[in-house]
Amino acid sequence: MIKRNEITQKLAGIEIKYDEPLASYTYTKVGGPADFLALPTDKFQLQQIISVANETDTPFIVLGNASNLIVKDGGIRGFVILLERMDAIRTNGYVIEAQAGANLIKTTQVALENSLTGFEFACGIPGSVGGAVFMNAGAYGGEVSTILSSVQVIDKTGDISILSAEDLQFGYRKSRLQSGHLIAISAKFSLSAGDHSVIKSEMDRLTHLRELKQPLEYPSCGSVFKRPVGHFAGQLIQEAGLQGHQIGGVQVSKKHAGFMVNLGNGTAKDYQALINYVIEQVEQASGVRLEPEVRILGEEKRDD
Repeated sequence: MIKRNEITQKLAGIEIKYDEPLASYTYTKVGGPADFLALPTDKFQLQQIISVANETDTPFIVLGNASNLIVKDGGIRGFVILLERMDAIRTNGYVIEAQAGANLIKTTQVALENSLTGFEFACGIPGSVGGAVFMNAGAYGGEVSTILSSVQVIDKTGDISILSAEDLQFGYRKSRLQSGHLIAISAKFSLSAGDHSVIKSEMDRLTHLRELKQPLEYPSCGSVFKRPVGHFAGQLIQEAGLQGHQIGGVQVSKKHAGFMVNLGNGTAKDYQALINYVIEQVEQASGVRLEPEVRILGEEKRDD
């Protein structure tokens, strides 16, 4: 694996943080250190980091803004490449192009400013554009797959290409980016002309619903489980008597049972234990086995 002095030589001009606690970046506020946290500002820097990682046999992982994931307490070895500084958003007619690190909610605001409709469903989804494409994020009857026209991607070797929405083989909370080990660099969304006041009214309505239903006052990874066919995860958890159940510093939200919140001193180990407990108890109570939507990355903390 690459040494620090090699990084200084090979990646001069790119901000790298060493042994950086990922709890400072994740929405759950948990996660151990990254050996090397890289913060590229454009696709050329991203290519350069991937090239050096491959040359030096150093593992790497690329993240948008660390929203819908849990990083284990032992952290992540090698490079963690965070795209939060690749966040440009621009419009061209009815098309919005956003870099992968752009905030998804901010992107919907740009659509509103330009009186473009079709993106309203995402106005309350936390996370990045790249992450939204990766998992085909959706809410209130809409999904990214319905408005995406194309995505620029980079593969594990550093090669860049453009894929159409059809190429991405979208499904419920999945895309070819997952199975093909591809990383979104930017995405183009095809929208329609709309009435600014109507768009704003719908976004205000959905934002109000989100604030009423979701525990926004605590750190969380968003919706923990995928929606089981014919059911709602939160309802199954509630019916199993698990709402408010707590392990360590992590609790099944009392506001919405589909969320797990960090009450202040939670760890990734607490999250993992609570997720596993909820899966087991819900299956016993209903016969339905919940499948996590949240990604769990990294290594367990070693006991010295």
